[in-house]
Amino acid sequence: QVQLVESGGGLVQAGGSLRLSCAASGSGFSISTMGWYRQAPGKQRELVAGITSGGSSNYADSVKGRFTISRDNAKNTVYLQMNSLKPEDTAVYYCNAQIRRFSYWDDYWGQGTQVTVSS
Repeated sequence: QVQLVESGGGLVQAGGSLRLSCAASGSGFSISTMGWYRQAPGKQRELVAGITSGGSSNYADSVKGRFTISRDNAKNTVYLQMNSLKPEDTAVYYCNAQIRRFSYWDDYWGQGTQVTVSS
């Protein structure tokens, strides 16, 4: 059993910062790409940022220059540093990881953490 546990969401004023963390727990697994998605009310879930096991990253255009994704492979943890937050960043943020167990790859998701940016 592998679980992704997120933390770090909350309420912040526009222009503020938050840092999200997501740790994978369990045994007998390896992780490839990790990433963060978000879903605002009435909208589809969208990719915010992703990072490979080698450290290559990509970002949605809307967050480039403001958000930074990083990971600690030894801790099976991915982070999302969010700066210069805007009200339009308000959403539930989900951690995602491509994980291999018993020779099978699958997508795993965290439970989601609410980020609310007030104007």
